Amino acid sequence: MTSLSTIPRLLRVASVLLAYRLDELVDAAHLYRPLKLLRPLLARRRQDVAGLPRGTRLRLALVELGPIFVKAGQVLSTRRDLVPADIADELSLLQDQVPPFPGSEARAIVEFELRMPVDQLYAQFDDAALASASIAQVHAATLRDGSEVVVKVLRPHIEARIAGDVRLLHALGELVQRWHPHADKIRPLDVVAEVEKMLENELDLQREGANASLLKRNFASGEDLYVPSVHWEFTTSRVLTLERVHGVSCDDIAAIDAAGIGRKALAVKGVRIFYEQVFRDNFFHADAHPGNIWVDTTRTAEPRFIALDFGIMGSLPEADQYWLAQNFVALFERDYARIARLHVAAGWMPASVRLDELEAAIRTVCEPYFTRPLAQISLAELVIKLFQTARRFELTIQPQLILLQKTLLNIEGVGRFLDPDIDIWAVAEPVLKRILRKRNSPLRALRDMRKRLPEWLHHAPELPELVRDALRQAASGRSVAAGDARALAQLRDDARRQRRLLLYSVGGAALLLCATLLWSLDPWSGPWPPALAAAAAVLAFIAGWRQR
Repeated sequence: MTSLSTIPRLLRVASVLLAYRLDELVDAAHLYRPLKLLRPLLARRRQDVAGLPRGTRLRLALVELGPIFVKAGQVLSTRRDLVPADIADELSLLQDQVPPFPGSEARAIVEFELRMPVDQLYAQFDDAALASASIAQVHAATLRDGSEVVVKVLRPHIEARIAGDVRLLHALGELVQRWHPHADKIRPLDVVAEVEKMLENELDLQREGANASLLKRNFASGEDLYVPSVHWEFTTSRVLTLERVHGVSCDDIAAIDAAGIGRKALAVKGVRIFYEQVFRDNFFHADAHPGNIWVDTTRTAEPRFIALDFGIMGSLPEADQYWLAQNFVALFERDYARIARLHVAAGWMPASVRLDELEAAIRTVCEPYFTRPLAQISLAELVIKLFQTARRFELTIQPQLILLQKTLLNIEGVGRFLDPDIDIWAVAEPVLKRILRKRNSPLRALRDMRKRLPEWLHHAPELPELVRDALRQAASGRSVAAGDARALAQLRDDARRQRRLLLYSVGGAALLLCATLLWSLDPWSGPWPPALAAAAAVLAFIAGWRQR
């Protein structure tokens, strides 16, 4: 239930939306049915916005409502499977535009957090903010050893403000849950929870520093992407000190051209970096707009990007990462039947959906795109159209994919801005397939088995009892309803696959052990016996891996 304390703020939200003549959005979303009787008392309709498009009016209303609504609008701009294109385009223009707080307050926060006067911590600290946003602002500084750094400081009392705004978002989510006809598919409270988690992460600057460290480790060479170093001795949960870097925004075409950097090579590198972050590392920069992605103008022969602002990073559950990668590969290969099967197998759609109808709907969406040259096809746009189509088949929205969808749109936008003729497909397909080959290789399987072996051995004594309990439950009909033949068949298939995987894996391990023993006991007998055993082991592992 919505608490009494949030009712005045809900009324304010309704008042602002109606003042900006957003009646049709309010009515279409069924958010404020209980407030219809109060509509004449809530707000005077603004005359100066009457001729503006609805997306522009919504964007202006969110800016007036404050930073938390700007953040929510930024998230909604990624949900093009739910939000009309004209509104999503306008919401994508939302950026934090907040006046800076005084430098004296920033100094006080730094001194409180680091337990020393600023003059002793830094050789120089600039009171004028370099940049200011809704959560924090950044100041230039110099360490005692002469190193240039930037100091990010949380806004005073921001935690309490965010907590109040999150309560309001929950109240709005409850209204959507109650009144929207498709609330079970939109899952508004899950979306609000995703926004809340994102804000919590942004409020912990030590977490942001850890994010920067991991991203830097993933791109340790610094050839394609440079990540500034964290100065941990000058970092807490409310203060973050980073190496200062210099470059130009990736949308500053004039500066990039003046530096003599090839934009085509840069665009290809940007797309490749995205797929490496998502599918190789499962850790990606989820706020990759041009303000956070710079270009190093000192490198012309081998251009590289510079990443900034690590408050919003994304990762996916291992299962979702697998299903998403397989969907991309099937899309590249135009295997519509497989896309349909993958959506059901991933649990994104109910098992009762007719696969032939879903396949036909996917084909109807995709085929018109493939009549164009691949360089003219927007992968992000096609993915969004597929989600919109899938909604007709009871697609359940996956909130954990919100950040990924946003990043896909941002990266493709950056790539096409740098090179309007870039063939996203030609860049993405080989990168993704190469990453998946490495992830699914026998050597990777062996490493994973070695990591899990202690856990398996630990639970091995419990296996007979677990099997006995499962058989008893199956016999009594408690584990699966008697009429659910599809679920029973799925369980049988899963069990067969697991048995085959275990058989091949154990056989492969035994053959590999034999090869090692043959070579160690009699190295002078020639390479053929151990080599044949090793080859048989590899084949066994490959066969087992294909049973997954």
